[in-house]
Amino acid sequence: MNTFAKRLKELRLAKGMTLKEVAGQFGITLGAYAHYEQGIREPSYDLLARICDFFDVSSDYLIGRTDIY
Repeated sequence: MNTFAKRLKELRLAKGMTLKEVAGQFGITLGAYAHYEQGIREPSYDLLARICDFFDVSSDYLIGRTDIY
């Protein structure tokens, strides 16, 4: 599992949310979001920015460039 996928899953679990809840938050399918957490797909830049805002983390943290939120 890549850093992005691992951190994305950790952030979702820390919020106590299901895959379906987070997918709904972004208006994407459950399958699409699950693929991000599995490292199969990567989100668009716009979606990445929305994910960072939602979880209140930097994109550098999410993609593994830093360990600081």
